[in-house]
Amino acid sequence: MFSVVVPVYNEAESLGELHGELSAVASEHQYDMELVFVDDGSSDSSWQEIERLAGLDARVRGIRFRRNFGKAAALDAGFAAARGDVVFTLDADLQDDPHELPRFLAEMESGLDVVSGWKQVRHDPWHKVGPSRVFNWLVGALTGVRLHDHNCGFKCYRREIFDEVHLYGELHRFVPVLAAARGWKVGEIVVHHRVRKFGRSKYGVRRFVKGFLDLLTVYFLTGYSQRPQHLLGTLGLFSFLLGGLGVLTLTIWWIVSRAMPALDPIHLHERAIFYYSMAAMLLGAQFITVGFLAEMLTAYHSRKTASYSISQRIGPR
Repeated sequence: MFSVVVPVYNEAESLGELHGELSAVASEHQYDMELVFVDDGSSDSSWQEIERLAGLDARVRGIRFRRNFGKAAALDAGFAAARGDVVFTLDADLQDDPHELPRFLAEMESGLDVVSGWKQVRHDPWHKVGPSRVFNWLVGALTGVRLHDHNCGFKCYRREIFDEVHLYGELHRFVPVLAAARGWKVGEIVVHHRVRKFGRSKYGVRRFVKGFLDLLTVYFLTGYSQRPQHLLGTLGLFSFLLGGLGVLTLTIWWIVSRAMPALDPIHLHERAIFYYSMAAMLLGAQFITVGFLAEMLTAYHSRKTASYSISQRIGPR
């Protein structure tokens, strides 16, 4: 059995048609499927539509938030409720085509653990497409997970991934990156992207600013969550040594200017570089100190969280 998790926010008009398309695909291929709709605090009649669908189809399950908590929270709740061995995610706006499900499953059968959709031909306005391409390039450059469309909501995962990857904030678009950091195999396929039929997009320019900040967070989590001092300490040492070099240079200059009568003596308090150097040394010391505190927190919490991911076992346990 596989699960389809659909986050919903003010998409009442499209839910009936989406359910019909998913049901048609399941019937055509004789899939054992469940549908999990997560209403993320919609202000329209989305929840009433989910209730109607659940009354008509026993495969439909619904979760309703008290208010809007965001897409990552909706997906996290859906993943926790999903009972299938494979979990799909797709948006409720009908732009993702359910007829692509067999192609995703074929890629999973080839050995992949995460399959991400790539909207090679996008039916979105330019102010979404352009920044998205820049964002995808940045994600690939920083994390090494080179997908063409990290923002695509049409994805497929093995259920076990969510025993190790937990979502918060707006990290839902980085699940392939977080999974790859744990050793899961990630790939992508080109998917058919359709024109929005109802409503309007819920995302604006602010999404990309938040996305860049989330990217920095993911870069830290995937590269340094178990060794924060390697990042903070490196920055601290660089800053401290740079400041120390400035102070050392000024000190030598101060001594030489007084040892040689032909030179005008310098006064450190009149040199801006002196204050910059001292500030760099203090900043470096702070980075190193914060790194030690982060290491202490990591050592404490790592007792409860495995720093590895097991693929298979053999022999008695």
